[in-house]
Amino acid sequence: MTDPLNHSHYVATAHDWPPHAFDERDCTCDVAVIGGGFTGLSAALACAERGFSVILIERHHIGFGASGRNGGQLIPGLRWTASELEEDFGRERADALFDLCWRDNRVHARIAKHAIACDLKSGHLEAAWTPKDFDAMRREAEHLSARFGYASDVVPTEDMGTHIASPLYHGGVYDPQGGHFHPLNYAIGLARAAEAAGVRIWEGECARRVTESSEGPGVMTDRAHVAARYIIDATDSWIGEVEPELGRYAVPIMNYNIATAPLANADALLPSDAAVADSRFVLNYFRLSADKRLIFGGGERYSQTPPHDIAGFVRPFMAEVFPQVADVPIDYGWGGVVAVTMNRLPHVGRRGNVFFAHGFSGHGALVTTIAGELVAEALAGTAERFDVLAGLPSQPFPGGKWLRRPLATLGLLYYAMKDRLG
Repeated sequence: MTDPLNHSHYVATAHDWPPHAFDERDCTCDVAVIGGGFTGLSAALACAERGFSVILIERHHIGFGASGRNGGQLIPGLRWTASELEEDFGRERADALFDLCWRDNRVHARIAKHAIACDLKSGHLEAAWTPKDFDAMRREAEHLSARFGYASDVVPTEDMGTHIASPLYHGGVYDPQGGHFHPLNYAIGLARAAEAAGVRIWEGECARRVTESSEGPGVMTDRAHVAARYIIDATDSWIGEVEPELGRYAVPIMNYNIATAPLANADALLPSDAAVADSRFVLNYFRLSADKRLIFGGGERYSQTPPHDIAGFVRPFMAEVFPQVADVPIDYGWGGVVAVTMNRLPHVGRRGNVFFAHGFSGHGALVTTIAGELVAEALAGTAERFDVLAGLPSQPFPGGKWLRRPLATLGLLYYAMKDRLG
């Protein structure tokens, strides 16, 4: 069935990937992975590379969720700054988190290893919405340089034109280690590599729940029971449907993107071809596609009912940033769900032989790949790096099943109001 929320530029330009149907001939494996996004695919691939037999179960198709719908921005790190991590967790844990989430770019490594054609570009700009935001960015860039030897470029207001043709921003920080890509083609590239490594991929098969018995864990699907030594739950926004207890740790936020028609003045809008995200809580984020469209994400909705006209919903945000293209044709509009945790850090862990990783809070295009690979390391017997992410604090949203989402929405609306009030 056609998904009305996925009339996306990515789907229109995706590489060929034939459907991979459920195969009932053998429902046993070493590792059962639930979810065909970046986390599940990278975990499945890394497990297969270690010699495990793997079945990957995807309810829809590879890259159906946020992995195939996101803004394509590759932003090193987490939603917390390195300074905040060190302040809260101490120097040693901050060092370990920095090594994983800033330095260890497994996305670039996978793209290179498997020759994944996904329009990879270098450069990410964080744009300051206020002078106060710029001061904080400058201090953080100086800290990253002095403390970690991590190089980025502080861009004062008067030099922002080298990156973006918009008068809105009060400086920014350009990170050459960041970048952007075609996320759906990256997911398909991971899937091809996983299949070549021996992973059996079932699309169109819904995992209903994780089971436990004296013989080990398993996954109950609509048509089978998969018996496995290990389970990896990588369902992110849908994790509560498979494991209700884990669903308490994140709430779904709807987010929307548009892609314009190809623009004759595209290079003038973003001269350095960097991806850009601004510093507002409800942020705008944008970049150029390989065929010179402006891909723009803006605004959030706390209802899961999508706007009747996605292009009409996002266009005002684009016009505010780039009035020079306010009226250009918009060829694609799509949306999807972002799973947001209480503290906006990912929720990663294990219960016996059942592993999970979710709640990347809109900052997952890079860290999901490393999270999947760390799960594979841990179930293979080396958990030291996995424990770095699993040790991040987490707590469920208050309010129980019926009040959790409304209470989270009130908190998010408060920060959105602070954006508007400056």
